[in-house]
Amino acid sequence: MSFVAPRILPVHPLHCPAFETTAPMQRSEERILTTHVGSLIRPPELGAEHAKPTPDAAAACLREAVTEVVAHQARIGLDIVNDGEYGKSSWANYILERVDGFEIRPHQLQRVDWLGRDRVRFADFFAQEMPYALTGMPAQVCVGPISYRHDGALARSIANLKHAFAATRSKEAFMTVVAPASAAYNGVNEYYASDHDYVFALADALRAEYLAVHDAGLLLQVDDAVLANMYDSLVQQSPARYREWAELRVDALNHALRGIPPDRVRYHVCFGSWHVPHVADAPLEEIVDLVLKVNAQAYSIEAANVRHEHEWRVWEKVKLPAGKILIPGVVTHHTTSVEHPRLVADRIVRFARLVGRENVIAGTDCGFSQTNDIKRVHPSVMWAKLEALVEGARLASTELY
Repeated sequence: MSFVAPRILPVHPLHCPAFETTAPMQRSEERILTTHVGSLIRPPELGAEHAKPTPDAAAACLREAVTEVVAHQARIGLDIVNDGEYGKSSWANYILERVDGFEIRPHQLQRVDWLGRDRVRFADFFAQEMPYALTGMPAQVCVGPISYRHDGALARSIANLKHAFAATRSKEAFMTVVAPASAAYNGVNEYYASDHDYVFALADALRAEYLAVHDAGLLLQVDDAVLANMYDSLVQQSPARYREWAELRVDALNHALRGIPPDRVRYHVCFGSWHVPHVADAPLEEIVDLVLKVNAQAYSIEAANVRHEHEWRVWEKVKLPAGKILIPGVVTHHTTSVEHPRLVADRIVRFARLVGRENVIAGTDCGFSQTNDIKRVHPSVMWAKLEALVEGARLASTELY
């Protein structure tokens, strides 16, 4: 990639000038709007094997990559765009690079409970495809007070996204931050006196990111896969044990969101992007009340893959609260087959007729690249799926408006 390094202006670690408006998030008033979950496949030049000679060169490369990925989203017609999470090492564990209080212990392996009983049901599969599911992963041990480290990484990401977004005609821009339940998902608390104190300390540290994204005028999306993924493991102890665990983390999330208007917040809950059998996934009907308890206006939920597409039926029984927005996945990261726009439109129309067309924004099931190295589909397939999403929304709009 050839580029001229931009002049970098000094920025307070967690402050970027706000957009002119912090109006409520856009709704599908005149047509079905489109968005996605967040993580997009990173270009090769952002990989570790392409290390830049200086920090300024790395920053310039990242800025150019964000500019291009935002422009690409706008070119294919997505309404609500983001930076592809290019400024992060991963969807969740990036936060351990921005907070103090944790140490990674490679020789202390933590059991992967968030895969539930599938580890037993499909042990041969996991042994071949995901060995760490059976052996465990390095523990992320809390050894001291958790505090946010103001190293400028978030401010750079915000500045890059705002700069790129300003050159497009997209309607809005969002930025993702991990939820307390999903931060340090292999975490072991050795410092705080109780699980409550530990989780709320995590929430207080994450609040610094939530506020920075909101203060910059961006939509805040909170990502939370582990809230659902711990269901199967914990209900084996008792359903009450899962509810206790999950409610604490939802309360902590709402604590971290205090003062941020819900109409500037999206909450994404999913069942894990990994390509595994997913038999152990939580039924949406068992956790939907927890999802709706989060102080957000919009809820992004998987709805296009073969394990969860049937769960549109949940909204026949559960009423979407007044003023809320549903962002169902209508294309999925789980397959390399590109959805036909007519199928995408049918999915959108089904949700619109259940919860109201103005309350639906068409989205994706989950992200397409959780780290630089994990790509769920080929980049060309990802963009084709997003194009099908936009075309499907156009077809649905002709029926609904």
